[in-house]
Amino acid sequence: MNSLNHDQIQQFIDEGFVRLDEAFPRDLADQGREVLWKHTGCDPDDPTTWTRPVVWLGDQDQEPFRRAVNTPRLHAAFDRLVGKGRWEPRHSLGTFPVRFPSQEDTGDTGWHVDASFAGEDSDPNDFLSWRINVKSRGRALLMLFLFSDVGVKDAPTRIRVGSHLEVAKTLEPRGKAGLSLRELAATLGTTAGRSEVDATGEAGTVYLCHPFLVHAAQINRGTQPRFMAQPPLGLAEPFELHRADAGSYSPVELAIRRGLGWR
Repeated sequence: MNSLNHDQIQQFIDEGFVRLDEAFPRDLADQGREVLWKHTGCDPDDPTTWTRPVVWLGDQDQEPFRRAVNTPRLHAAFDRLVGKGRWEPRHSLGTFPVRFPSQEDTGDTGWHVDASFAGEDSDPNDFLSWRINVKSRGRALLMLFLFSDVGVKDAPTRIRVGSHLEVAKTLEPRGKAGLSLRELAATLGTTAGRSEVDATGEAGTVYLCHPFLVHAAQINRGTQPRFMAQPPLGLAEPFELHRADAGSYSPVELAIRRGLGWR
């Protein structure tokens, strides 16, 4: 079991993400894709059945997915980034947006930060009305689980490096209520100058991302469908930005404090 080293922790704080190769076994990715193919209603051997640019599949909790999110290496990484005992175990991998080769605009490729809680006026049918605050209420990490090999043409998630620091500054004045996803999206032009990274890798790769990281989907310009899960890691206890023991801050908290200019 390999935990994150000092350089990887520093990268997470500075850039907002860390890539873990072989975070879960390739054979679990292969088993998971078999399940997902059946749910798409498409034939993996017949591209004429791939008629939609993206097929959204609901929460997947079958054995390959439960095992993939619970490897010793991932648990050790969660402990290092969030804090031991501060995150909630997962038993599924959430939704899968399966992106098929296409030139069609899917209408869901805008830059955004994932919301984490419903406000008093949030509409359960309108995810853009859900909210996020400076303590990232309810969400410890954004995670990208690659269940297929993803190259630069295979619809890798786009990441704005270091954008989480600017988002922290935007959220802090809004207090506990934070901003809705729609409101926050309107401010993300401030991150447009950031360098971009594509979340590529082999099946079994996982990107562990700061909950404030600005990211976006893109069209699949490759030749094979891309299978990826994007579940949150839940919080067992709220993040704290003012701890009596400075040595007990998690890297997620340290990144927020850095974005706010606090030491």
